[in-house]
Amino acid sequence: MKLDHIGIAVESIDKAKTFYEELGLSLRAEEEVSEQKVRVAVIPIGESRIELLETLDPEGPVGKFLAKKGQGLHHIAVRVDDIRDAIGRLKARGIEMIDGEPRRGAEGCLVAFVHPRSTGGVLLELTEKNDE
Repeated sequence: MKLDHIGIAVESIDKAKTFYEELGLSLRAEEEVSEQKVRVAVIPIGESRIELLETLDPEGPVGKFLAKKGQGLHHIAVRVDDIRDAIGRLKARGIEMIDGEPRRGAEGCLVAFVHPRSTGGVLLELTEKNDE
């Protein structure tokens, strides 16, 4: 396992990315993840990346997060080799999952979220890289 990315909820990717560019980082890609009602900007940093998350719908997960908590850290993502196995092991230990089955995330990865009630208040994303 390794840290895959840190997700940061922002009101506007266009405004937020300026800060990271001023740090000397470069935006690699932007895409919409319609299932999550979000626009994602990927900024590589070392072996990991930052994902800026802009809502496409106030009723989507990031939209609700922004309304409740404002901009800031949304989630931490850990890359696993086999996401279905990881979900099964966590569920067998009584860990509460938001996603019982993986779904498609940014850059074609499979993702599943662990509920913050089981992680000490942190939204944790499991991600499996798409090798296609």
